[in-house]
Amino acid sequence: VQLQASGGGLVQPGGSLRLSCAASGSIFSINSVHWYRQAPGKQREWVAYDISGSRPNYVDSVKGRFTISRDNTKNTLYLQMNSLKPEDTAVYYCNVAGLSTLTREFNSWGQGTQVTVSS
Repeated sequence: VQLQASGGGLVQPGGSLRLSCAASGSIFSINSVHWYRQAPGKQREWVAYDISGSRPNYVDSVKGRFTISRDNTKNTLYLQMNSLKPEDTAVYYCNVAGLSTLTREFNSWGQGTQVTVSS
């Protein structure tokens, strides 16, 4: 399963962006979706997840500002980011796990999309 991330860019503080992550290939079901980010000089940080049967969860620093969602009909995942701050600047990665067939699992990463928050 391949993931294509998009939607990053340069935005002013207080602005919004919506990241997308399109999954393609043999997909029977998507069970979990995670978004991570990595700022320059820092370790990769988990940002949000959406696991089937559970409520979405977020790192404290983005709660109330970011929303994770997915469109199962399009096998596309989203991260809506509002009220962006300079400290949100990072490369954002999507990670998806699920089943390719009834018995074959997959766990794939997107290539990353750059988000820069600056005036």
